[in-house]
Parts: sequence; structure tokens; C-alpha cells
Amino acid sequence: MTKAELVSAMAEKAGITKSQAKDALEAFVDSVTGSLKGGQEVRLVGFGSFVPVSRAAGVARNPRTGESVNRPASQTARFRIGEGLKNALNS
Repeated sequence: MTKAELVSAMAEKAGITKSQAKDALEAFVDSVTGSLKGGQEVRLVGFGSFVPVSRAAGVARNPRTGESVNRPASQTARFRIGEGLKNALNS
């Protein structure tokens, strides 16, 4: 599902315009991004959690050439699925 398809589905299910759905989705993404940048976990009960993760610097290998390259430390995020979503996917 693309962003445009998600916006359309949100608008239809919520009975709002696509413009309002797009604004809501962008506000959600901005809020989650801001929380993760601040080191906070975002929990949506029954859906899942977005968790900030720090990756240490290290050495990686270029699979094409076999050359070793230094990988800098970085921040990333992981998603942990919630029970409600897990049950919905497996029923």
C-alpha cells in the first residue's frame, strides 16, 4: 500500500476528505518521528510499538568487492508488533 492509497483508505473509513486524511497522516508521522528522535518509544496498544535503537559504529563488508568499510554509529527505529495486530494477521 502506498501513501496515496493509505490516505484514500483513511479518508473513506473516517468519512473525511483526502486532504484532511493526508494532514492527519503527516501529523502522525511527524509526531512519531519527533518522539523517536527524542529517544522515546511510541506505543499504540493493540497495534504495536515504535522503538528507537542506537547502532554502534563498526566495520561492514561490501558484498560486491569484499572490501571492509567503517560504518558510523547511527540511530534507527524498530517496530514491535502488538498482540491485537498479531492475532488479526493470524486469524
